[in-house]
Amino acid sequence: MGGFFGAVSRQKCIADVFYGTDYQFHLGTRRGGIATVNHDGHFEREIHNLENSYFRPRFEDELEKFDGHAGIGVISDTDAQPMLANSHLGRFALVTVAKINNLEELADELIREGEHLSEFTSGRINPTELISLLIIKGRTFVEGIENVYNKVKGSCSMLLLTESGIIAARDSWGRTPIVVGKKEGAMAVTSESTAFPNLDYETVHFVGPGEIVKINAEGFEQLRKPNKQMQICSFLWVYYGFPTSCYEGRNVEEVRFECGRQMGKEDDTEVDCACGIPDSGIGMATGYAAGKGVPYLRCVSKYTPTWPRSFMPSNQAMRDLVAKMKLISNKDLLRGKKLLFCDDSIVRGTQLRDNTKVLFEQGAKEVHMRIACPPLVYGCRFINFTSSKSDMELIARRVIQDFEGENVSDEVLERYTKTDSPEYKRMVDEIARRLNLSSLRFTKLETLVDSIGLPKCKVCTHCFDGSSAFTLREKNDNK
Repeated sequence: MGGFFGAVSRQKCIADVFYGTDYQFHLGTRRGGIATVNHDGHFEREIHNLENSYFRPRFEDELEKFDGHAGIGVISDTDAQPMLANSHLGRFALVTVAKINNLEELADELIREGEHLSEFTSGRINPTELISLLIIKGRTFVEGIENVYNKVKGSCSMLLLTESGIIAARDSWGRTPIVVGKKEGAMAVTSESTAFPNLDYETVHFVGPGEIVKINAEGFEQLRKPNKQMQICSFLWVYYGFPTSCYEGRNVEEVRFECGRQMGKEDDTEVDCACGIPDSGIGMATGYAAGKGVPYLRCVSKYTPTWPRSFMPSNQAMRDLVAKMKLISNKDLLRGKKLLFCDDSIVRGTQLRDNTKVLFEQGAKEVHMRIACPPLVYGCRFINFTSSKSDMELIARRVIQDFEGENVSDEVLERYTKTDSPEYKRMVDEIARRLNLSSLRFTKLETLVDSIGLPKCKVCTHCFDGSSAFTLREKNDNK
């Protein structure tokens, strides 16, 4: 995925941009970048590889050279950013959070029109550079950004750093968020509102789908009204979002707690305690404990000093090893108990199966699992929230194929994604058997949507029920 942060101040802005961007670090794994512009129109930029490091130590020794009053920063899961451009629109720096499904098609179109595209050393096209070329085809920044909305299949949110301020444009379907903050003498925009409190910003506006706003040190103005329709990713509340962040006015931890509370209230399974798989399972587990009326215990802890993320290595085997090494179980708490664990999701199931085996070996009497979202049946087409290259990497999808054979129709898949249908129950029971769990339950789709508090039509649940596969239609239908 990825995240960004931008600030415009009456004073030097680099401290806010540096720390605000660092608060996006949980959203991406590959690249980090900063760009600033000063009152003389001088742009300064730096980009670093983060695959084997962290954002702060890679940039903190270079901060003095960023003397600008406005700046943007990005943590990217895809490409080297920010991009710098000089065009008929003026000079600007650009960062994006995007998944461009028609990248090659757009690149071929631009090349036929006489444009030039540079590449990664790996030979891959830089998506942010492509977005910049689409923007400068417009007569204005707004027209150029609308060109992006009309051309890109997938999603794209962006920040443009110009000599007169920062332009923030949210994906036309609102799949990823942008939040505007204000404090005395400065304005900021970010993917994660969790970046605001410690920098003394107060949230003043949630940018709407397709909306374009421009900020300066004194305030912000709307350059394009938001679209009426929205498909914000529900997985932001389930997993990606930091607990203190809010999207569409709904706090991440509140949603996780409410999902757990409702499940605990409805669950008749006898357990001794509820436990959260750190970090994203903790909110649901505290809610489950409250709804069920059982204690919350930390039977598994995360060793944060050296293992902050399990998905940093590019090799899947190494990611699995890191995932194992960072979680340490507490045998003195779990021995002889009927344990119930809460986690954000089950993707492949490999890590969970291995963890279950260890828990039983260390003396757990029963190991029950409760998941904060419905079963993942479809891969994400819109925001890169999973590294899975195929739907068949998902354990739920493999189970369905084993039951139904290859080339499963949409009608058959629909039966498996319908809450509590015979096919759904059979699938869940089989996943529990394969993972050696005493029992397994997933949050109902209806419960997740209810906890988020938005109408179902405004929340993307494609990975659970395939419902958004038909929403990527002509943008005129969205206006």
